[in-house]
Amino acid sequence: MANKSSKTSNGSSRAKRSVARPKLLTGGNPQIAKADGDAAVRSYIEAMPGWKRAVGRQIDALVARNAPAARKAVRWNSPFYGIEGRGWFLNVHCLTRYVKVAFFRGTQLDPIPPVDSKNPGTRYVHVHEDEVLDETLWSSWIRQAAALDGTDCF
Repeated sequence: MANKSSKTSNGSSRAKRSVARPKLLTGGNPQIAKADGDAAVRSYIEAMPGWKRAVGRQIDALVARNAPAARKAVRWNSPFYGIEGRGWFLNVHCLTRYVKVAFFRGTQLDPIPPVDSKNPGTRYVHVHEDEVLDETLWSSWIRQAAALDGTDCF
């Protein structure tokens, strides 16, 4: 596809370029600059490769429905969700074979998310390709996690 040219104010030509997609790091994790807000998280989600994008969209929608007061940010190339003044309760990260979702106070959830962590209190869910999220369970986890004091890892 050829670049279209336009004239600048001094009469020189400048090629119009499409916005480059973020670089994918190890495991297909999008490299997104540290930023606060929905736009940064949406940029991350839209840069998630293949089937992982649908998982990111679904988790983001579940958070929006079940924790509408959630604050969003991207830190360390991962979306974080939290409640203002109470800390972060969840984050998402792409790995090669799955999307890793961390519940920072996961040991306090009922039922406890399935994957253990070296971080005290944190539990993970690994979402694999073709896995269908149990929206009832995820909604419960998100509501519970948003009601707890989160982690202030910044």
